Amino acid sequence: TGILSLMGFSWAEGPLAESDDNNFTKLNIPEHHPARGMFDTFYLENSPLLMRTHTSPVQIRAMETSRPPLRIMAPGRVFRHEAVDATHSAVFHQVEGLYIDKNVTFADLKGTLDVFMQKLFGAQTKTRFRPSYFPFTEPSAEVDVSCLFCAGSGCPICKHSGWIELLGAGLVHPNVLKTVDYDPQVWSGFAFGVGVERIAMLRLGVKDIRAFYENDMRFLEQFDENLV
Repeated sequence: TGILSLMGFSWAEGPLAESDDNNFTKLNIPEHHPARGMFDTFYLENSPLLMRTHTSPVQIRAMETSRPPLRIMAPGRVFRHEAVDATHSAVFHQVEGLYIDKNVTFADLKGTLDVFMQKLFGAQTKTRFRPSYFPFTEPSAEVDVSCLFCAGSGCPICKHSGWIELLGAGLVHPNVLKTVDYDPQVWSGFAFGVGVERIAMLRLGVKDIRAFYENDMRFLEQFDENLV
């Protein structure tokens, strides 16, 4: 978050228990989308609320209470009904970024993420954008970074591809802008999201995400406090 702060993004937060409206509907996620199912989302018993599945509801809350231009980052804990293994957890952390202004283009998104990744992993880091689909962005992309362990030459960690998938991003969908009363003919923007544990595992060489939650001091004390 320190890097994003230097790039002009301000900190924004929201509740862990969210409405279906903020978590799904206002983000252009259709009623039939599988993410709404109870096998993917934790719904609170005897309550209209659910445990947020991403920090994107913070973006909705920020846009509803502020007029553009807007540049925020939304770090926080999220919850998904996942089978826990070495690379998946039912509780993890995300950092999302949102930028809304006039004439924002995909080039602005690429430039921002290029700088972000280079500040995070080193000046030699390259980024690659692959077409993807997210309901709340259009166009959307999966973003890869050049492998930190083999410098892109190919190794078992990157499956000999030279690239590691790291985050999702895209231009904010016009339907999302409309739900917060932003005129998509005037305003445009981009959004991106990255898993905090995913970055930590890459930077620190941790192979099992469960190690972050086991409270083993032998594990925690081996890292420099500036890296953790």
